[in-house]
Amino acid sequence: MELRYNTKDEILAAHEELRRSFDSHITLDIEFRKHQLKQLSFLLKDNVDALADAIRKDLGRCRFETVFAEIMVTTNSAVEAHQNVDSWAKNESRWAGAVWAFHSPTVRKEPKGTVLVIGAWNYPISVQIGPMISAIAAGNTAILKPSEVAAHFASLLADLWPKYMDPRMTRVINGGVEETGQLLDLRWEHILYTGNGRVGKIVAEKAAQWLCPTTLELGGKSPVFVDESADLKITAHRILWAKSVNCGQTCIAPDYIICTPGVQSKLIKEFEIAYGEFWPNGPKSSPDYARIVNERQFGRLNNILETTKGSIVIGGERDASIKFMEPTILKDTPRGDISMSDEIFGPILPIITVKDMDEGCSFVNSRDQPLALYVFGNKKVTEEIARKTRSGALVQGDLMLHFCVESLPFGGTGPSGYSSLHGKAGFDTFSHARATMNAPASGILGWIVEKLMSPRYPPYTDGNLAKLSLLAGRKLPFKRPPQSYRGAPTGKMTRFFNSTTVLILFLAFLYRLYGGQALAFLLR
Repeated sequence: MELRYNTKDEILAAHEELRRSFDSHITLDIEFRKHQLKQLSFLLKDNVDALADAIRKDLGRCRFETVFAEIMVTTNSAVEAHQNVDSWAKNESRWAGAVWAFHSPTVRKEPKGTVLVIGAWNYPISVQIGPMISAIAAGNTAILKPSEVAAHFASLLADLWPKYMDPRMTRVINGGVEETGQLLDLRWEHILYTGNGRVGKIVAEKAAQWLCPTTLELGGKSPVFVDESADLKITAHRILWAKSVNCGQTCIAPDYIICTPGVQSKLIKEFEIAYGEFWPNGPKSSPDYARIVNERQFGRLNNILETTKGSIVIGGERDASIKFMEPTILKDTPRGDISMSDEIFGPILPIITVKDMDEGCSFVNSRDQPLALYVFGNKKVTEEIARKTRSGALVQGDLMLHFCVESLPFGGTGPSGYSSLHGKAGFDTFSHARATMNAPASGILGWIVEKLMSPRYPPYTDGNLAKLSLLAGRKLPFKRPPQSYRGAPTGKMTRFFNSTTVLILFLAFLYRLYGGQALAFLLR
């Protein structure tokens, strides 16, 4: 199936039609959103084989990995959104104290508008359709721009999408660099990009011309701490699995290992055992092992193996004709090695040795914050590493599975990206939290509030300021700490009540309980 790029006129028309559609308020209907989420679920369910086959053609990935790591996860995400969007979209009343009790402070969850999702090629279902689930649940109209690198998938998705999804809410636009640039020059209310930091900077710069908020999922070098307290057999199996899934082309794959020299030698032995169990006849002949996506990526990874100063202790075989690269482990890798310069995004795993985990934390902190950080060790070690490092996510005892948990926010920090996806976090990312107040301005309640708030009007006097301070000001509920303060606050907490506040609280209670009739009876 050949990938057809959309024309400039088609891109402009789709953008204009979706903006008009949003202005028609059709997406404000929660049931309409839920119907689209159902349709998206059936798009995935009905086309498992076709989707898996397209990804196999693009990435050489087996059906098992596509179903387990993408279709299952993304379908669960759609179901989760469908089941919870009613509660996610509800207005939230906020208690702001007795003085504002009559004003009904509320946060409305409103869609941002027309949004753009630019997906990556390595997991085209989860990183392209996944964010669309959040955009749909939040009530936006949206364009999805699949990566042209995974051409078979992009072509299939463009064919399937209009068969299931309402074109008034979402569209798929295909193209290369030129078409993506055209999309980025248009006005959006939110842009989500998954990919590398170089392009992420371009996206953020383009979005800035409209002051458009962005979500960037950029990956990075995710370290794995392996402490001597870890079960190295389990550790080796889990790390090798996570590094070999999709041939290592995963943004949250383990990028390098940090351990002591003693742990390194023991861990390598366990890697050798796990390697033999995973691929008894070698990964090259295994139907379970994927391939590098294209020649350019293969050349980049091949250069790492040809240039590295680390010692290859496992793997190292590659075949450019079929874009095969064996899972490869490097020991005694120098900290300034080529394999440590950028995210590897392939099946190469360097081991960095340190004298202890504190030195490992210092090394991680000297680099960009990673998208994920993994720890194999006891609870005390994990807590110390968590306290002394920063990362988008932290997982103890396993790798990458946090991506599958919809109730956990997924996102980076600093150069690994910003903003969050998945579940309610994704809904909130694509929503605007609109602050609202309903100040009484008529009737008995309006008269009461007007009397209470009238000291705010000119001419200003110290007396009126004092009244407002009694009404709306807050006394510091703690004592002044000593100048040498280094620990927790001392002294008992105090609360400040005055007669005006008590009156307001009492009236608010009556209003909430009985409505305006109680106040009318009380004040007549």
